[in-house]
Amino acid sequence: MDESGDGRRPQPGPAGPGPGDGPGKGAPPRRDEPGGGILMGRPFGVPVYVAPSWFLVAALITWVFGGQLDRVLPDLGAARYLVALFFAIAFYASVLVHELAHTIAALRYKLPVRRIQLQFFGGVSEIEKESETPGREFVLAFVGPLLSLVLGGLFYLPLRFVERGTVPAVLLGGLMISNLIVAAFNLLPGLPLDGGRMLRAVVWKITGKPMSGTVAAAWAGRALAVGTLVGLPLLTRSGSLGNDAGEISGMDTLTDALLAAILAAIIWTGAGNSLRMARLREHLPGLRARSLTRRAVPVEAATPLSEALRRANEAGARALVVVDGTGEPKALVRETAIVAVPEHRRPWVAVSGLAQDLTDGMKVPAELAGEALLDRLKATPATEYLVVEETGEIYGVLSTADVERAFVAAMARPAA
Repeated sequence: MDESGDGRRPQPGPAGPGPGDGPGKGAPPRRDEPGGGILMGRPFGVPVYVAPSWFLVAALITWVFGGQLDRVLPDLGAARYLVALFFAIAFYASVLVHELAHTIAALRYKLPVRRIQLQFFGGVSEIEKESETPGREFVLAFVGPLLSLVLGGLFYLPLRFVERGTVPAVLLGGLMISNLIVAAFNLLPGLPLDGGRMLRAVVWKITGKPMSGTVAAAWAGRALAVGTLVGLPLLTRSGSLGNDAGEISGMDTLTDALLAAILAAIIWTGAGNSLRMARLREHLPGLRARSLTRRAVPVEAATPLSEALRRANEAGARALVVVDGTGEPKALVRETAIVAVPEHRRPWVAVSGLAQDLTDGMKVPAELAGEALLDRLKATPATEYLVVEETGEIYGVLSTADVERAFVAAMARPAA
């Protein structure tokens, strides 16, 4: 399935099921990102990964298509599986082109793309920002199916000039049909498909509210999931998909039902994720560094912990900042380290032994909020951050635990 969605921390629903510095020349593919799979290259600077699940699907396509070739080209013998493997690779190359269309459009609109991943049932383009307008959202979603339609036409043109019943004719015909199916399925109006993102853009344009578009497209996606679960096996049994209903075995029926269940689950889950991510984005502006910051007191490195805590209690502060003789902040005293020191030992433990040295990434502007705040914290993982004013003056300490609690609370609130 092609799920070109923006893979932002909050990410809206993707595009839909369709079916830089990369490795040096001659170098083997390598793993480059946890959970990403095998890095195959970086077209336009965007890493392309092949997930382990792709190999399962490629093997399945090779086996199924090889069995069909045995009926169409019986003289091929065992070589039919080599031809079928070539078809599987060429099909996923078409899926990659589909994803690159989304990626190029996103980069054209200055939307960063984290990666492209080829996986079970297609690909995912993880776009890290939301489109600023419904028009851009529509274009960003539509270019994928459009490229699949163009590829279908490109495979059709040489098909007219090759002899029927040959390997080139079978491959060209299969790739033409598969790309048309990818385009048609992606255009179905429901998240997480491309058609769902197009529907979201239309409703967004009409109502002026991106959340309304997401809700409409997500529920359309859930309806589509139910329709897939029930309708796909019925269509297959009736022979409406071009197959002979009289030749369908019990195993074929079971396979079709399993395929329908997998597709329905993916669509239903993607629609639900789209709703959750949209709700999160709606509440993200409420996450402000200034409002979440704990008041802090400055202490010198040699200050005993008991004395530092006494000063903090008198000032009504909940955090400690280690400063040098000029008052320049140098480190943050970790809350977990304070808790771990028994009370009777605190007069004999200096705060410097419980502190984490400050890095530039651990200094957060007090006005930072929303997605920018989360991006900053993710760029430099830590348990505490120093929050500073524009002048460089210490405002306080931001705890990751406080941000997480505010994040969960934001998700629990109903969307407006």
